Amino acid sequence: MRNMKAVKIVLGIVTALIVIFLLTGLIVTDVKYSAEVEINKPIEKVFKDFQDVELMKKWLPEIKSIDPIEVKDGVVGSTYKMVVTNQGQEIEMIEKITDYISNKKMTFQFDSDQMIKIDDYNFIANGNKTKVIQNCSVNSKSYLMGCLLPFFKGSLKDLSLSYMNRFKTEVEKN
Repeated sequence: MRNMKAVKIVLGIVTALIVIFLLTGLIVTDVKYSAEVEINKPIEKVFKDFQDVELMKKWLPEIKSIDPIEVKDGVVGSTYKMVVTNQGQEIEMIEKITDYISNKKMTFQFDSDQMIKIDDYNFIANGNKTKVIQNCSVNSKSYLMGCLLPFFKGSLKDLSLSYMNRFKTEVEKN
């Protein structure tokens, strides 16, 4: 009798956890987070280096290739095919520049099979230093991925911060 009661309690707890997990995908539609870094270089250099594809491959080592699909005057609306490696697996995505203000702002939309991610970078001059603030929004394209995303918010933020620190290191080298 006691063993049966314990089994029912355990099954009840497991069932409740599964229901909560599945409800997460209905309640949370996107995950947002921010990361920032201050770089000991003037804003013009930081903004120029931020757009350097060869330098980008150093601070974003998962990038395998970036190939232009359509490059527009004024930058906004330009699209690129990007291939990244993630745990040994290649992932293709389309990168679109949705906002661009020289030395101030650059916003990217990344569209892959699993999700749509918006990275909004703001550049703020502070004398000979530059603060770079990245605001991110991630939306899942699948229900199951939507259930998982909120549980990875901290990891996503930590990853963004590590990339920003790599960028800082690369820019400050030159």
